Amino acid sequence: MPSLKEIKTRIASVKNTRKITSAMKMVASSKLHHAQTAIQNMLPYENLLEHILKSFLITVPEVQNEFEMKREIKRVALVVFTSNSSLCGGFNNNVLKLLQSTVDDYTAQGVEDILIYPVGRKAEEYAIKRGFRIAGSFLSLAEKPKATDCALISQELQTKFVAHEVDKVELIYHHFKSVGSQVLSRKVFLPIDLSTENIGLENDRDLSGNVTTAKAQEYIKNKAKAETKKKSSAEMLNDNFIVEPNLNMVLSSLVPKELNLQIYTALLDSNASEHAARMIAMQTATDNADELLRALNLQYNKSRQQAITSELLDIVGGSINN
Repeated sequence: MPSLKEIKTRIASVKNTRKITSAMKMVASSKLHHAQTAIQNMLPYENLLEHILKSFLITVPEVQNEFEMKREIKRVALVVFTSNSSLCGGFNNNVLKLLQSTVDDYTAQGVEDILIYPVGRKAEEYAIKRGFRIAGSFLSLAEKPKATDCALISQELQTKFVAHEVDKVELIYHHFKSVGSQVLSRKVFLPIDLSTENIGLENDRDLSGNVTTAKAQEYIKNKAKAETKKKSSAEMLNDNFIVEPNLNMVLSSLVPKELNLQIYTALLDSNASEHAARMIAMQTATDNADELLRALNLQYNKSRQQAITSELLDIVGGSINN
């Protein structure tokens, strides 16, 4: 049975830990809000670009682009998105497990030339530890997403794909759906899939809040759907395009923009998912600290009451003997 002093010391330790986890939860919540704002600012551009591409492809479905040419897979590039720090639940481990599984799949198919683009310290450390060939260090991107840096990675991958230095490129990241749901995704980046039924499938994010309770999320989701219906009925886009100088040249300009956007979107999704996972992990840790404090306080009060009772019995026993 621990002494009263030991229990009191442990209670103080748990209280200090709870203060840390509660503060980290608030910091993660603030960063998540900024990440959601970045996604919201990107969405109008993404939606309009997808709308233009879809309209072109429906009009002239037989158009071929150099970025959608499929060929025998001999060389593969994987762009992996993780965080620079820990304490975000299974966020990083899930990505690294999928990375290892993907590498094992290609190795089983006889593909040995695999190039890794690690965005985030955890992915970079894992790739170096496993002896994978990496294309560089992109630690700053995981902390501060920038569209220009994402465009550089995308352009490098496009150049290698066109030059036949890489036959296939995949993205491994968490797709942010809501605060309580981040879907681990393995997406083919190149060759690009320009089929119209796949355009816009990932516009299913709930960016309306950073609350984690199920009832609050359901209410916000229904409210967002109602607002979306109102906006879509009020705003109609003109699909009657005049293409100059010709469709192939326009597509050769639009498709690279779409590819640049895909890298940036994956990074924003990963960044928001990281902060959401960390917020939930810290909320869980804070709740566990509260439970532990309740148990320790109960144990302290029982031990204190037992000590008082024991002293009273000693006093009563001594007076009887006298």
